[in-house]
Amino acid sequence: MNKLLILALFVALLAGCSKPTEKIIVATAANVQYVMKEIQREFEKESGKKVEIVVASSGKLTTQIREGAPFDVFVSADTKYPEEIFKNGGSDHKPEVYATGALVLWSKDIPETDLKPEILTTANVKKIAIPNPQTAPYGEAAIQVLNASKLYDQTEKKLVYGESIAQTAQYITTGSAEVGFNALSIVLSPEMKGKGHYIIVDSSLYKPIQQAAILLKHSKDSPKKASSERFYQFLYSPKAKAIFRKYGYK
Repeated sequence: MNKLLILALFVALLAGCSKPTEKIIVATAANVQYVMKEIQREFEKESGKKVEIVVASSGKLTTQIREGAPFDVFVSADTKYPEEIFKNGGSDHKPEVYATGALVLWSKDIPETDLKPEILTTANVKKIAIPNPQTAPYGEAAIQVLNASKLYDQTEKKLVYGESIAQTAQYITTGSAEVGFNALSIVLSPEMKGKGHYIIVDSSLYKPIQQAAILLKHSKDSPKKASSERFYQFLYSPKAKAIFRKYGYK
């Protein structure tokens, strides 16, 4: 290989490294991850733009956004975290609700006929998995259910906390916990469908889980400003709403 060819390859490599990514980076709450994969496919097909999904609990993603993570859109599991970002100047637009989620009681081995809140106090259940209520809205809802059912004091020592709803699902589907609370969207996903048994929890026992998204701030000359706005708008389109309904959202 002659020197000119080596130099050309080196210049090409540098050019490739310095080009900023044009992928739209979407910070995604764990309960929405499977839905977002489907929405990602539809949007990429329609727009020709690439999307990268980053999954964690809403609280952790909010911390990362606060610390300057280069996300373009935040799809949260509640309204509290996007509101906080808006109030702190992280966006020029108020967050909007895109869906309302539902809570389920889920077990690998206990059949639906026996899956009732009362079973949580029995000797058959030694561990109850819930997402961390400090950072995950579905965990907060699970605590509300236990309190409303007057079961919290009797079950507190059985609670094991998942870092996110995804880790909580892992505890349940592997049998590490006999039962646990999770999102309906997770049990209906192709990846989890048929794994165990579940019932939908009475929604009067917890506050509505309204989930909001927010378009994060971009500079005027950002190459991703227009495509990020387009993705954000797509989240509220009839096509995206139909996908959300497939996963049990209202």
